[in-house]
Amino acid sequence: MAVLTSGVALGVHVPGLLLARRLAEVGVAARVDVLENHLPERLRELIPASKTAFHRDFRVALAGQRLAARNTTEPDEGLVAGLWREWERDGVELLVVLSGFWLPTAHRYASAHSGVRVRSCHVDSVASPSFTSASGAGRGRWGEHEDVWLLERAGSAVARTIPVSREEPEPWGDRDGRLLAHGGGWGMGTYRTGAAELGAAGFALDVVAYERSEVPEEQGRNRYFMIDPDWHPWHDTGFPPFGRVHDGAVEYRRRAEHHDGFDLTRRAIAVVSKPGGGTLMDSLSAATPVVLLEPFGAHEARNAELWRDLGFGIGYREWVDGGRQVAVLEALHRNLVAARGRVLSYPDELAGR
Repeated sequence: MAVLTSGVALGVHVPGLLLARRLAEVGVAARVDVLENHLPERLRELIPASKTAFHRDFRVALAGQRLAARNTTEPDEGLVAGLWREWERDGVELLVVLSGFWLPTAHRYASAHSGVRVRSCHVDSVASPSFTSASGAGRGRWGEHEDVWLLERAGSAVARTIPVSREEPEPWGDRDGRLLAHGGGWGMGTYRTGAAELGAAGFALDVVAYERSEVPEEQGRNRYFMIDPDWHPWHDTGFPPFGRVHDGAVEYRRRAEHHDGFDLTRRAIAVVSKPGGGTLMDSLSAATPVVLLEPFGAHEARNAELWRDLGFGIGYREWVDGGRQVAVLEALHRNLVAARGRVLSYPDELAGR
């Protein structure tokens, strides 16, 4: 089995890594292939600058998303040929696609190799731009293809998920009372404004910063964390190096079983973030509600609608205007705890358990 991710979005890449880890735990081997390792170098070199621009201005990010949906991302044919040889050597019979930009390559391989199946694994409740782009939009023409939706509603829960951890959620009474504020893998959205407002209202926060300039010298009750800015997902298949900024220095660490930031989610009373699919996966696994900020595109708007309807999250302005009540967050947490037992594990489905 090969799990096909993209380093452009950690909300796609990290779930792919988690899928491979959970499969390994039940004895199923799965390799992880990152799209950017197979792009022409000139295209890969543009990504860090785009990441910085998108982080600094959410309007630029939204415009860039619309542009990406109209374009294709074509891998280098020579690199793809080498990848095919690796898949043949490893006997790959199932391609699990988390980024739609992989679909043309995946289906060309399936067409040339009898019995190979392709599954699009959607981390959002509707198709994200990579699946609606020129690269991904033709999937209906291909045979041996199946769409799997991780945020598909099933009664008062979602149908399936990729467990971030097999541990039970931290009990509400044992949590540290902090809010976790972040902007997803690229640090996008209005989380910094929200964090400042909530800090002024008396909440202690854990904040994921994306540039050193965002970390104040006097942190007060808040704690600041960073992903190593020099690391990119196409460097290796480990989780993002992550650490706390303390006295101007960061000691980056990496857990083997899941991303280190999830430990903060488990102990928080809520995550303050835009509603990315990866964030909602963390929310479900940790039974930690989400205070929903402005979404990044139509697919995240649908994610937010789903989380509100299920009673797993609340809009930022609604929560603030209602008095920022912790009791509201506890009620959402209890909804998540009750729902978790009804959610299937997608890795276990793939493993035939």
